[in-house]
Amino acid sequence: MKQLVLTLIGKDKAGLVEQLATVINAHHGNWTASNLSHLGGYFAGILQVEVAEENAAALTAALETMQELDVKIHQGMESKVNPQQQLKFVITGNDRPGIVRELSSVIKHKGTNIIHFESSKQSAPNWGVPLFNAIATVELPQGLNKEEVVRALEAIASDVVVDVENLH
Repeated sequence: MKQLVLTLIGKDKAGLVEQLATVINAHHGNWTASNLSHLGGYFAGILQVEVAEENAAALTAALETMQELDVKIHQGMESKVNPQQQLKFVITGNDRPGIVRELSSVIKHKGTNIIHFESSKQSAPNWGVPLFNAIATVELPQGLNKEEVVRALEAIASDVVVDVENLH
């Protein structure tokens, strides 16, 4: 089986996921994972598709001709992640320019790899100050204590709170 990773974007409208799923199904592909969102009036996403080698060219051609979406297709590669070394962080703080750069810099400098990252800006109900919220799944390098990463993330600013959830 061949793995394809698709990135896609198009003006959001009802039925885009169904159109995409129909093309994948019609060419014997299997939709295995995805992250899809409405962002700034656009439908944007990334998804992984598994397809038999003999159907890959036809599926690729059909995806490239979709009118409603700009689809980029990448060949998947072998990837190993260690679930025993993964943590899920929920990070909350006052929103400000540069907060994602600060968080990702701390994560990188600790040798930790981001597996999944999701963020949003929300208004705080009682304060009126916008809040930054992120959920990040990371893979820690062997020997790194999760508390060291939490302390480093919380040291960014006094208003940053980090909750940790073990995934194993």
